[in-house]
Amino acid sequence: MKVFHIITHIDLGGAERVAINIAKGGKAHGVEMHVVEVTRGTSQMTLAMTEEMRQAGITVHRAPLPVLFHWHYVAEKSLAWLFPLWFVWLWMRHRPDVLHSHTEIPDIALYATMRLFPFVRPRKIVRTIHNTVLWTGMKRLGRRIECFMQQHDANVSISESVSRCYEEAYGMRPPIIYNGVEKMPPGSAVSSPLPAGEPKKGCISICFAARLEEQKGVRTLCEVVKSLGGDPQYHFYIFGDGTLRHLLDGLRQQQNVSIYGPVSGIAASLRLFDYVFMPSVHEGLATLSIEASLSRTPVLANKAPGLTDTLPPDWPLMVTENDTEQWLHLFRDVLPKADREALAEQAFRYAESRFTLERMQEQYTKLYSTHN
Repeated sequence: MKVFHIITHIDLGGAERVAINIAKGGKAHGVEMHVVEVTRGTSQMTLAMTEEMRQAGITVHRAPLPVLFHWHYVAEKSLAWLFPLWFVWLWMRHRPDVLHSHTEIPDIALYATMRLFPFVRPRKIVRTIHNTVLWTGMKRLGRRIECFMQQHDANVSISESVSRCYEEAYGMRPPIIYNGVEKMPPGSAVSSPLPAGEPKKGCISICFAARLEEQKGVRTLCEVVKSLGGDPQYHFYIFGDGTLRHLLDGLRQQQNVSIYGPVSGIAASLRLFDYVFMPSVHEGLATLSIEASLSRTPVLANKAPGLTDTLPPDWPLMVTENDTEQWLHLFRDVLPKADREALAEQAFRYAESRFTLERMQEQYTKLYSTHN
């Protein structure tokens, strides 16, 4: 069986990481896995991720054109509609059994391909819904593509929150396959993204690692970190890049803040930190939260759809609606007295029982074997 995963681009991103993790299970399950870009990745992470896939036996097909500007998804949508013109040659050469798309731009590309070239008819279409909010700024087009995906019985969601939100918006409840995360073996080497090797001693280290976009709660991050600028018991380590990177400019002079670009494979570094800070507004299923729990690093979380699914019920390190006062209460009154080791063990056990990589790979392999 031959499966093509269609992703936006080879770059850091939750959906891209999920696609790669599924594809890595291909050899073990007798499936030939390919990853196809819609837009050409050009970041410093692209080459490392491409090499990672090739070493895992995944065939990689690079897109011919990158996104040259970001404005209301115009460039991304244009490249998605152009995608069929070069993808059709891949189709005729490889004849994949399954086309599996991840997020809206690949969904558009797959829809356009099968509309423009009716002879492109895989045995099965799979579409993983990675987020609780879909088609921002593209509602009319989104309605058409949702009809297409439902007609092909293609939809799979990654969490209860995603399934519930999709049903409310589009009238059908997709089945769930939880994202799986690779667990670091005990005693495995820890790679550090920090120039000094380890976080600063004598204070509580807080890690934020995400795209610098509205969805990830960057404005809340800045408010909270700025309010704690004079607090020597915390040091914040911020990793990421995105359209809201300018908001971090006001934090660069703070003595208790270190700011870095995005880091590939940040999961291997999470155990270096005391806590992971996630003020996300919404998620599909927060992979970073699962990775942190499996690294025994407790998560400070906003009570957001797709993030709450990853943590134990009644998790004590959680705030409502990103309320700044609640965040400050957590930092000033709760964390200094918290039993971090007990919290870490609680989160680890919860994640280990639900979000294993092997379970996800097996469930997708079984899904590929069924017909639409």
